[in-house]
Amino acid sequence: MNETRILKLALPKGSLQESTLEMMARAGYHVKPSSRSYIPHVDDPEIEARLIRAQEISRYVEHGALDAGLTGYDWVLENDSDVVEVANLVYAKQGLRPVKWVLAAPNDSPIRSIQDLEGKRIATEAVNLTRKFLKKNGVHAEVEFSWGATEVKAPEFVDAICELTETGSSLRANNLRILDVVLESTTRLIANKKSWQDKWKRKKIETIAMLLKGALAAEEKVGLKMNAPDEKLQEILQALPALRNPTISRLSKGGWVAVETVVDERVVREIIPSLRAAGAEGIIEFPLNKVIY
Repeated sequence: MNETRILKLALPKGSLQESTLEMMARAGYHVKPSSRSYIPHVDDPEIEARLIRAQEISRYVEHGALDAGLTGYDWVLENDSDVVEVANLVYAKQGLRPVKWVLAAPNDSPIRSIQDLEGKRIATEAVNLTRKFLKKNGVHAEVEFSWGATEVKAPEFVDAICELTETGSSLRANNLRILDVVLESTTRLIANKKSWQDKWKRKKIETIAMLLKGALAAEEKVGLKMNAPDEKLQEILQALPALRNPTISRLSKGGWVAVETVVDERVVREIIPSLRAAGAEGIIEFPLNKVIY
């Protein structure tokens, strides 16, 4: 009897946790976290998951304690981790968009540009990223690690901050103005180099990557089905912005076909009236879990 092989997979705990678990579920992996443990249950017996802070995941993957993990590109760079970047997955806490590390200073501060940070003090959780960016721009400043609540530290404790933002709302709420963008980051599926050389583990990781990409691709798309008379088919197809060529099947009723396709959800409300006017009947819109290209 063959022993079940195991892939150790890290999932981000904290701000990315909810969106990551939702995406994993759409990909087909149902993860149930426990309030008393960092080891959640996964309905795939070949996966052992660990819920770990995104800031730490790339280090554990690099060192081989974990085979693979989902973490931000920013933390891979911050930790200078030597790992395999398997997939770029554009999602964040609040939507399908990259996040940004930005330098920011109080609105009423005389600091107006990155050059004005010369000799100043900056608080951030991403110390290495900030120091590298300042060095690249020829600016010498003191960069100190912040344990959290970074936005409230300027101007009382520091002159400026480097902080992660999606929409900028938290910065505005704390009377901060963006000076410059340090880095634009997305979530990455990364792998340990030794694990990547293992044939079974590599195939498992590649399968996870494919399904996660499929789940993300389906996030803003829907399926459409409809029936169409032969004489109206071309007119209907012209009104249909298809992801790929629509699937057309002959119905048992003579002179009619069934049309099925995938479209962007945002255009559905605009094209359904056009499809109906062109002669389509029995139009059905349905959600998608995955779209695999």
